[in-house]
Amino acid sequence: MSNKGSAYGQAAGDTDFRKKYDLDEYAAKAAAREAAEKEERKARWEAKMAGKKYYKPMDGTETLTTARNATQDFSKMVGTTSLVPAGAGVGKRGRGAGFYCEACDLTFKDNLQWLEHTNSMQHQRNVGATGQVKKATAEEVHARIEALWQRQQELKREQVITLQERLEVRKEEEEKEREEKRRKRKEAEEKKRLEKEAALKAKTDYGEDVRIEGEHDEDDMMAAMGFTGFGTTTKK
Repeated sequence: MSNKGSAYGQAAGDTDFRKKYDLDEYAAKAAAREAAEKEERKARWEAKMAGKKYYKPMDGTETLTTARNATQDFSKMVGTTSLVPAGAGVGKRGRGAGFYCEACDLTFKDNLQWLEHTNSMQHQRNVGATGQVKKATAEEVHARIEALWQRQQELKREQVITLQERLEVRKEEEEKEREEKRRKRKEAEEKKRLEKEAALKAKTDYGEDVRIEGEHDEDDMMAAMGFTGFGTTTKK
């Protein structure tokens, strides 16, 4: 049998294209993961036996708990439709229909539960916070108030600009609507004028015997129904 080779003259096999894995490396990762899970199960069991709630242990990289600087717009979800996994309707674990917390992989059905969860120690530990706050100094309080004041002023300016833009857009739309109505009215008047001029020209050219379309429709209908006229006592 002839030896099969690749297009570049090197030896090739049927499975050479497959990715090679280091079995020892993945075995070490699996062992470390199992050890961490075993330690977590032990800590959860000890906390349960002591009548306490289990929290993720700190590793020293956590920061002090600060006020939330991100806002959640609950009104934008009103009247919307979301696609969720088939098994997402049972319990809070995983992404489902409602307010989802990515740090804790939990879904809450209403905004009150979601707000309570963001203030819980479980959420604080998962986002890397210690759950403890630092007493602010007078300078920090003044700086915070100044920052909030500047933020409020910027929001007011944005609202004024946005409102002014909306008013300008609405004004342009109304002007376009009026212009369209004027154009249609002029076209209708011009059409009537041309029809009237054509009728007068036809009578001038051919006399009163010419029949204009629509001019004698009523007389023709009366004649077809057998009415020659209505009696009257008025003397002419």
